Amino acid sequence: MKAAIYKSYGPPEVLEITDVERPTIKDDDRVLIRVHNASVNQYDNLYRKGYFPTRLGNGLTKPKSLILGIDVAGTVEAVGKNVNKFKVGDRVFGSCVGSHAEFVCPRQSVLSIMPRNATFEEAAAIPCAAQTALQALRNVAQIKQGQKVLIYGASGGVGHFAVQLAKYFGAEVTAVCSTSNLQWVKDLGAHYVIDYTKEDFTDNGNKYDIIFDAVAKRTFFNCRRSLTEKGVYITENPITPIYHPLQLMISPLFGSKRAKNHLAIPNEKDLDFLRVLIEEEKIKPVIEKCYPFDQIIQAHRHIESGRTKGKIVLKINME
Repeated sequence: MKAAIYKSYGPPEVLEITDVERPTIKDDDRVLIRVHNASVNQYDNLYRKGYFPTRLGNGLTKPKSLILGIDVAGTVEAVGKNVNKFKVGDRVFGSCVGSHAEFVCPRQSVLSIMPRNATFEEAAAIPCAAQTALQALRNVAQIKQGQKVLIYGASGGVGHFAVQLAKYFGAEVTAVCSTSNLQWVKDLGAHYVIDYTKEDFTDNGNKYDIIFDAVAKRTFFNCRRSLTEKGVYITENPITPIYHPLQLMISPLFGSKRAKNHLAIPNEKDLDFLRVLIEEEKIKPVIEKCYPFDQIIQAHRHIESGRTKGKIVLKINME
């Protein structure tokens, strides 16, 4: 099968599409999937570049896992004998390391049936970003109806889901993004928008119960004055700059305001929850561009720019 591999850390150009061995079902709870689409995430960018924390588990000098990708949407080709949720021919989506390949073999516990009103392209955009936003707001921040929530990086992959989910949970949503995306995020459900190129939200005197930094660009310390007395600051990526994890230890020294971080934990329950919301048209994935598989280098350059509007997706199987 074809797969995009990287044998060394570096820029997007280290990626190459080549033939590798097709995976087989070795554990009874696994599902063999023909991949139709897979998204590209900042996760892929950080691992490909060899950002130091990722090297601790993936090899200090060169990568152990050669295939990137963590989101998948495709068709079930075969199932293990203990798989009871899926059958051959089902259209599924979910989480799977190594999804930038024509076939993958994840466990059934990280998959769900695709939303009936979603394409493979749209389904591939959902798992990592939407689960990150959902778990950060619902589980970590314990969002409540009527709270004031600010989403920083509201037009990105995680951010655009966070805006929609915060509105779904009944919060008053303020979205921070660039000038060109202001109306777009308002259309997604934001009650108020702030152009970060013209205004720093920490200077306007407003206070929020939750500040969700969906692009890991701010810190608890420079957002602290914009939090309510028991407000929570969340950053979505605990492997980016070292001061983010340190905030967890230091924030209790500054009263009842708290800093927390979160990395998505893939699971079928949350995927099923998101599927229902999409089928009920309460939320929707937005895709800026879908790249053919042979343009994966261009897709990585796009992600690396840090200026994505919604999600970037790959079309893996061209049939």
